[in-house]
Amino acid sequence: MANHLEEGKKFLDTVMYYYDKAAKHTGLPKGLLERIRHCNSVYKVTFPVEIDGEIHNIEGIRVQHSMHKLPTKGGIRYSPEVSEDEVKALATLMTFKCAVVNVPFGGAKGGVKIDPRKVSEKVLEKVTRRFATELIKKNLIGPAVDVPAPDYGTGGREMGWIADTYMTFKFGDTDAQGCVTGKPIGIGGIRGRTEATGLGVFYGLREFFNFEEDTKKIGLTTGLAGKTVIVQGLGNVGYHAAKFLQETGAKIVGIAEYEGGIFDANGLDVQAVFKHRQASKSILNYPGATNVENSLAMLEMECDILVPAALENQITEANADRVKAKVIAEAANGPITMQAEEVLLKKGVVIIPDLYLNAGGVTVSYFEWLKNLSNVRFGRMGKRAEEKSYSKIVDTVEALTGNKLTFEERASIVQGADEEDIVRSGLEDTMIGSYREIRDALVEKPELGDLRTAAFYVSIRKIALSYQMLGIFP
Repeated sequence: MANHLEEGKKFLDTVMYYYDKAAKHTGLPKGLLERIRHCNSVYKVTFPVEIDGEIHNIEGIRVQHSMHKLPTKGGIRYSPEVSEDEVKALATLMTFKCAVVNVPFGGAKGGVKIDPRKVSEKVLEKVTRRFATELIKKNLIGPAVDVPAPDYGTGGREMGWIADTYMTFKFGDTDAQGCVTGKPIGIGGIRGRTEATGLGVFYGLREFFNFEEDTKKIGLTTGLAGKTVIVQGLGNVGYHAAKFLQETGAKIVGIAEYEGGIFDANGLDVQAVFKHRQASKSILNYPGATNVENSLAMLEMECDILVPAALENQITEANADRVKAKVIAEAANGPITMQAEEVLLKKGVVIIPDLYLNAGGVTVSYFEWLKNLSNVRFGRMGKRAEEKSYSKIVDTVEALTGNKLTFEERASIVQGADEEDIVRSGLEDTMIGSYREIRDALVEKPELGDLRTAAFYVSIRKIALSYQMLGIFP
């Protein structure tokens, strides 16, 4: 426990270090920078829950880092090792993450000290509904106040319980579904949310590899095709990032999980590895691959792109010098410590930072929130109108050329955009536009030095403008 408290403090110190490193380049007043830096509020609660005939006191926490925009936004994680510093660090990152991808939320985060793998579904529901009730009683949740989402140890099921609890208390509120995102589709969720973070990682990497000037500096060509990739973590984010990278021609040569890793220089089939782990409860002993007993050793193996998609503080000063990847794509939050980052940057490694790269989840959560407030599914109003317009174009082309398309060819051309199409389009546009903002800042101010500092710089400037528009600071 003490070790995890230390890890949480290290994570928070790292985030603050990155903030301070970027803030000094902004030229903003000291008081304004201090306001942006510090958490707005921390709410800690202990509530009783009956488990197997005994009363257990469960600890929960919700941190709202910044209210420069409302609602605040951030996940709720379930883990016996949740700490205040860890949640503060994650809430702080969320503030800058939202700003860098132009999502109009402040940052927040929450946690409950419970191991979801060691209790029944019934107990988890009790805990979730009780924690939601505690937040409701203090007005710390709501579509205009603070909107939680899934995180480590939680998912759509828990978000559904929270939404149901909130709607029970707020009967008649037509915006109530927007109190939480990451919900199942049937109760106001959005298509495309499951793969959003991993898909955002893919879009961000693809955009970096579009700039020949940048890839040349690290001895690589443009494009993802043929690039070797090692992914740490085959959870939702790691799986989808690896899947989309593989579909574009990248070669996934290694996958690591907590039980160990597997390596195959000829490439691994991500879908097959995922099915193997589902069946055997381990990625080890995958046919044709070499087992690697120490999963952290996978971080040090030869590859073009390393994708840490597990937990924070995975690359430290102890192993950073042995990392051979040319690009590190931070799919997880805070996988690199500040000491490790200094080592990696001196080696010329490009780090695509977490506050940008894994923002796909909050971006699509924003779309879900908008859907809940409007009470209409994306694509419902325009899909058929688009299809009619496209059909007229196809009719005209067929009439002019004398060639008739098959039913399948015509259907694929005239299909209007449904919800998932619109969500993916919005996410792609967000990741492309945001990366270019970060890159432009680095080009205009080379003294920023790296993409992470540039991302923080861009975020701080946007947040400062919000405070100034509110009339709080000159």
